[in-house]
Amino acid sequence: MAKYGLIGKKIDYSFSKTFFSIKFEQENRQDSYHNFDIPCIEELPEIIAKHEDLKGLNVTIPYKEAVIPLLDKVDKEAQKIGAVNTIKIQRDGRLIGYNTDHYGFAKALANLFPITEKTALILGNGGAAKAIAYVLDAMQFDYKIVSRESSETTISYESLTQGIITSHSLIINCTPLGTFPNIQECPDIPYHYLTKDHVLFDLIYNPRETEFLKRGFAKGARVSNGLKMLEYQAKKSWKIWKS
Repeated sequence: MAKYGLIGKKIDYSFSKTFFSIKFEQENRQDSYHNFDIPCIEELPEIIAKHEDLKGLNVTIPYKEAVIPLLDKVDKEAQKIGAVNTIKIQRDGRLIGYNTDHYGFAKALANLFPITEKTALILGNGGAAKAIAYVLDAMQFDYKIVSRESSETTISYESLTQGIITSHSLIINCTPLGTFPNIQECPDIPYHYLTKDHVLFDLIYNPRETEFLKRGFAKGARVSNGLKMLEYQAKKSWKIWKS
């Protein structure tokens, strides 16, 4: 019997525990999956010390970047992305970091093609956004990263004009805005400029239909939540843990 789990902050909303619990039951496994809700990532070593049978962890907001210094080794792709969402705990106790978000997003995005133009806006610039940018680079998208404040690598929400919205076919929400229980929240973009030529992808999967997606759908855009991405990345995490 092995233990697996999710490291994050305020993660009651997560479906990961449900996903893996169902998987273990269907496969008649005695393994278990637990939520480790911690106020700071520095508590990770304590959790691992308390649970000697812990074999693997998923990592979610806000620790995908902050966890890296606590790891013994980081996979090359995760290094390039700059974020880790999967940890394999070796028999000797070493922690190896991986990123399966990029795999999950790529698989989920493939279901939405064709997209009018290979242009995108990434809303947010945290660990999840880094994995999305990695995929868009590989797919040769022209994209901009939108953040609360502009910088050398980002533009601000305030600078989003009709021209910017209409010239970017794919808009991906990588922020936690709209996650249960704060389901009335959404990224502050000019939704009235959206059209049927847009595709809106929300990494959030609880609720299944966020305010972000509702507003896009009302304008005729095609929309997708993050549930498929979660399933794909979770399956990839499982392969890593069992390898």
